[in-house]
Amino acid sequence: MKQKKAKCNDDDYPNILNREFNRGSSLDVVVSDLTYVRVAGVWNYVCLIVDLWNREIVGFAAGRNKTAELVYEAFESISYPLDRINIFHTDRGSEFKNKLIDDVIERYNLKRSLSNKGTPLDNAVIESTNHILKTEFIYQRKFNSLEELQLLLFDYVHWYNYERIHSALNYVSPIQYHKQNNQLTDAN
Repeated sequence: MKQKKAKCNDDDYPNILNREFNRGSSLDVVVSDLTYVRVAGVWNYVCLIVDLWNREIVGFAAGRNKTAELVYEAFESISYPLDRINIFHTDRGSEFKNKLIDDVIERYNLKRSLSNKGTPLDNAVIESTNHILKTEFIYQRKFNSLEELQLLLFDYVHWYNYERIHSALNYVSPIQYHKQNNQLTDAN
């Protein structure tokens, strides 16, 4: 059974991103969302954080609950200095409305951007990335434990960033795009 849907995040942050998904520099905007996956017959969740500039999955985490703690774990997995991030954009999910997330935003001086209520197109890149994750990874396997999901997710993200080509990047991988544009520093 899926967790009961929590109240929407009604914070008064504007939609700074405003569907401007093509960004001119690394870590100008990162976007995030969570998606669900069956693990041994029980719903678990994956949180991804994606850099809009090169579509790289810069942060990720898998866990049993759809919470701010899972989002925080995804932030902790980012190998770039977090103070290089300019804008953090998400939908209005309750997992993004939490003191833990507010502390990360404040500590690293991130600008906060929220999608308009009920408008998934405002976060289309992460929605698309989650669809790709499900199609290429989640639906292809049966996960017997959270640990198995976490291990295989690590491998998938590595493949996605280093091997998988993207039409939006002129058919190179996110890391290759980074290298071609001389912006690969402090990375993996």
